[in-house]
Amino acid sequence: MEKTNRISKRLTIVLVYFRPVFVFIGLICAIGVMLQKSHLLYTIGVLFLLLSMTFDLVDGWLAARFIPNSKMAVLADRIMDKIVFSIIFPVVAVGEMWRLFMTSPDYTRQELFHVIFVLILCVVVLVRDNFAHFMRGFAVRAGHEPEFTEFARLRTMFAAPVAAVLYAHAFYIPADPALGIYAGIYGMISKVGTFPLVVLFFVEILLFVFCMGSIAMYCKRYGTLCLDELCLGDIKLRRRILSIFPNALTMMNAMMGLLAVFFVYQGRVKEAYLILIGAAFFDKLDGTLARRLGLNEPLPDDDVNKPKTNITLGGILDDIADGVSFCIAPAWIFYIVMSGLGDSIGAKLPVLWISLLYLAAGITRLIYFTIDKTPVPGFFKGLPTPAAALFVTAPLILLNQSIDGGFGTVRFWAIFSAGVYLYTSIMMNMYPLKYLHIGRLMSREPWFARAMLLVIILTVFTPYFGVTAFLLLFLYLLSPMFTWRIDTEIAAKESKEIKA
Repeated sequence: MEKTNRISKRLTIVLVYFRPVFVFIGLICAIGVMLQKSHLLYTIGVLFLLLSMTFDLVDGWLAARFIPNSKMAVLADRIMDKIVFSIIFPVVAVGEMWRLFMTSPDYTRQELFHVIFVLILCVVVLVRDNFAHFMRGFAVRAGHEPEFTEFARLRTMFAAPVAAVLYAHAFYIPADPALGIYAGIYGMISKVGTFPLVVLFFVEILLFVFCMGSIAMYCKRYGTLCLDELCLGDIKLRRRILSIFPNALTMMNAMMGLLAVFFVYQGRVKEAYLILIGAAFFDKLDGTLARRLGLNEPLPDDDVNKPKTNITLGGILDDIADGVSFCIAPAWIFYIVMSGLGDSIGAKLPVLWISLLYLAAGITRLIYFTIDKTPVPGFFKGLPTPAAALFVTAPLILLNQSIDGGFGTVRFWAIFSAGVYLYTSIMMNMYPLKYLHIGRLMSREPWFARAMLLVIILTVFTPYFGVTAFLLLFLYLLSPMFTWRIDTEIAAKESKEIKA
């Protein structure tokens, strides 16, 4: 029994400490592939990365099982992750550039954009790891025990498979008929190397969001300690530093809108819709974060008799981001999809004028929201632009499915989508109608947010996702008939707790 336990401990030590060795072998194989274009080295490199990824998934469990209460094992696991990512992600960035210029001399703009995004992603992953190390070290010096959360572990578990997929894609070499006994293994691995760029973009964006979420988590946990050290009681400086975080989320909102347009150019309307949902999430998150950080509250030395204004730098940035994601992007998406239908359908509809009308209506709605001096707490006057953007693009998913499936309903969905855009342009500026703030409802009633997330997960991989999204937004369009009875004090709350 002791011998078995001893072997298990040794195996655990191997799994914890030998992952960098496997990744370093992958680095050597990558160099060999770039120099020799060897299929054998490519296969060995990918296999060692997969082996390292497998070890990463089980080493923590084995350490807790056979080396319990070992602080060294926890710290070693984290430093091993840091070493592994410091090796593999720069290798991936170089490999993507090598594939672009050496194996694809006639590269497209999409391929160039993918290489640039991979480079940015690699920088973000390394910055996140160093930032997390700094924040944990600062917390220890300040006398606080660092906390190890499952979210950080989830980010690490997700980063390893993404790195392996990008490695297989970056150093992929077309098949050689003389591979011999390696043909079967190479055939399975090379399928990863030929993944469409849209799939790669999707997993890369998820990893990017995980990294940004991890950075935000560390800022939330240890940010107060750092600000106390930096600001030394200067409230204005503290507020300027804190305003960086909601403004960064606002810029993420705008980036998601531009990414949605990019996916539509590739014919991926459903993925573009999911990215617009992400933009709406960031739009909710930046306002919530600003309120939680107290950035909407007046400074202690402000003149109480000075007239207040709704026009602030954060508000202007938020309007610009909303204009990009929920006004420009949906109008652009409509123009792209409808222009691709051909002269038989597209020429009979004033596609450009409908797009411009929606854009103008959305911008007018944002301007009114900014200058409105009598807002209703917890409600929007007129249909809010995030809901409008999701409502008008939902029928385009069905239109795109009709185009891909060769159904005879293409003309119907084209005309229906144009009508939805025109109708929504009017509803956005129907200011007597009061729409409940869905973001605050989700914060106040977590079950509602979980239900919406469950609906998306259950339908996103089915042909009924577009119909489901449209029906949900249509119910929201009719919601003023029922929600006008809700008290504004209740509607404005972001939690069930009653504020004093």
